[in-house]
Amino acid sequence: MSRYLPGDVLSRRKGLVMHRGVALGDGRVLHNTPFRGEHIASEAEFSAGKRVYVTRLDYSTRQRALARVEDHGDGYHLFVNNCEHTVSRTVSGEARSPQLRGILGGIAAGALVFAVTRHPGAAAAGFAAVRAWLGRE
Repeated sequence: MSRYLPGDVLSRRKGLVMHRGVALGDGRVLHNTPFRGEHIASEAEFSAGKRVYVTRLDYSTRQRALARVEDHGDGYHLFVNNCEHTVSRTVSGEARSPQLRGILGGIAAGALVFAVTRHPGAAAAGFAAVRAWLGRE
């Protein structure tokens, strides 16, 4: 028996980032991985032995997400179709990846600060500040 409602957004740690998927019910999860692209897997495969966090959506949002599940099947691409793109496209109809945007923005800010100051500590602080700022959106 699944602990998640169909349409819930599931997350688990994957290194420094969170891996995301959409619960489909009956122990199945839609997610996107580099080697298999967008596909439906078991909850056990999705969790990979790690703790899974759930974002419970309201009923109407979950129903709309489940109606969009048929649109899956694309391959993985870090910049235009990663797991967050898959989940946000399924839930909202718009593909977005806040984690990727935060990482790229942080790298750009860190590089800019380093270019100006030539101080690695200042660059790291700039990276962290931009990541925190983008994480609030």
